[in-house]
Formats: sequence, C-alpha cells, structure tokens
Amino acid sequence: MTHTNFTIFHPGVFVLLGIPGLEAYHIWLSIPLCLMYITALLGNSMLIVVIITERNLHEPMYFFLSMLAITDILLSTTTVPKALAIFWLHAHDITFDACVTQVFFVHTMFVGESAILLAMAFDRFVAICAPLRYTTVLTWPAVGRIAVAIVIRSFCIIFPVIFLLKRLPFCQTNIIPHSYCEHIGVARLACADITVNIWYGFSVPIVMVIFDVILIAVSYSLILQAVFRLPSQDARHKALSTCGSHLCIILMFYVPSFFTLLTHRFGHNIPRHVHILLANLYVVVPPMLNPIVYGVKTKQIRESVIHWFFGIKTWCCASPLG
Repeated sequence: MTHTNFTIFHPGVFVLLGIPGLEAYHIWLSIPLCLMYITALLGNSMLIVVIITERNLHEPMYFFLSMLAITDILLSTTTVPKALAIFWLHAHDITFDACVTQVFFVHTMFVGESAILLAMAFDRFVAICAPLRYTTVLTWPAVGRIAVAIVIRSFCIIFPVIFLLKRLPFCQTNIIPHSYCEHIGVARLACADITVNIWYGFSVPIVMVIFDVILIAVSYSLILQAVFRLPSQDARHKALSTCGSHLCIILMFYVPSFFTLLTHRFGHNIPRHVHILLANLYVVVPPMLNPIVYGVKTKQIRESVIHWFFGIKTWCCASPLG
C-alpha cells in the first residue's frame, strides 16, 4: 500500500468563507457593516485632523487619543474591506502572505489598543492625583517614549506569530470558515502539532492585556479615591467628567473582547456563525463608537470640531470659488 503525501508548505491561497451558515444573508449583513466602517473611518479621521489642527488639543491626553484613532482605523481597514469583498464580489481567495499579514495587524492592533488605553489611564491618574506635577511628569519627550514603547511592545509580542504560522505544514484543506484570518483559525488547518501556537496565541497576548486591565483598574481606583476627597461637588463632577469618556472607551474595548474570547474558548454550544458575527462586529463597532463617545462627552473636542467646521466654511466662502 503506497502512502501519498499531500502536505504543502505555505499554500498559495486560502479560501475565506465569510460567515458560514449565513451565506444567504451576506448582502444584508454587508450593509450595516459597510455603514459602520465608513462611520469609523470618517469619525476617526476627523478626530485626528481636529487634534492636529487645533492648538488647544496639543496635550498628551489628545495625543494618545489620536493614537487610539489611528489604531482603530488600521484594525477595521485590515479586516472589513476583505469581508465586504467576500459578501459583494465573492472574492474568497486570499494569498498566504496576505493572510499572515492580516493576522499580524489584527493581533498587533488589539495589543496596541490595550496599551494605549493604559497610557490614557496613566494620563488621567497624573492629571487628577498629582495635578501640580502633570507638566513635569508627562513632558513631550516622556510621551514620545511611551508611544515608542507601545509600538515596540505590540510588535515584539505579535511578531513571533508570523514564524509560528510559517513553520507549519498545511494539507487537506485551505478553507478558513471566517471572514478574515486570525492566528488560531489558520493554525488549526495545519497537519502538525499546534500546541505552541495555542499556548502562545492565547497566553502571551492575553496575559499582557490582563496585565493592562489590572493596572487600569488600580489607576482608576486611586483616581476615584482622589476624586471623592475633593472638597467641592463641582470639582468632583469636573474630575469625573474628564474620565467618563475614557471609561466608556475602556468598557467598549474590553467587554466585547473578553466576551468574544471566552465564548470562543468555552462556548462550545454557541453556533460558529455567532462567533464569527461577533468577531466582525468587534473590529468595527468600537472603532465606530470611540470618536462619537469622545465627541459627545468631551467639551474641548466638541468645541474644536465646531470651530474647525466654521473655519472650513469661512475659508470656502472667502475663496474665489466659494
């Protein structure tokens, strides 16, 4: 009896199915997904432009917010256009290198956004608990070092995933039952032991994110203690209002991410299409809501957006073509 080896290293293409079980609804699902993606792009782009152009927003808090907006744009742009291509054009094929690149950016943006939220919590901690030292602690060189550390940490944590995937032999099938590539989903197609992939994929990024969550929780517990020691109610209200938008962003990021992780890991009775639908919503809903929350709850951003729009209107009316 002869044995035929069908193992292929680095297959040319993978086939993304979209949302298996909901193929008949792909067009209908694509409409809200597209609208949310456009809203996320416009909202975060506007936020970045306003922060850059308005001098009163040239503060560490808004610098970290612009980093968050860039991360949200990259996260949604890495995944949503391909999903829409599957839903609209039946473009299911994705090359191996493009798939690995998508894995890298999806997970890097996740770890990076968690680190940015930690930096924003530290900013609020210094601003409320040590306001007199704010300008000496969060100097622009210090803020720059924090930004570089966020990028380096995210890169170093996720970069090994590329080698963990490239070392695997693939055989039998190249079909991925998802609308985008993610680490464990790709690794499960391999004809080899993926224990290292599972342990690294679940342990290292999640441990780092949990570490961020603990530090954020400690920061806000100290912030709340400091706020409730303030003498006047107006001072307490002002201090809490400056943290309200950040707390909303934290909840919108961590609650869906941990819910998705736990249901994916332990929710074996939950249908696969529910997992994939949640994964698609996760990469577009928080990026869509983040600029809206900050725009609504932060007075400085509201006023700057209005000033920016009035500035554009005045320029257009004053120009020869206006």
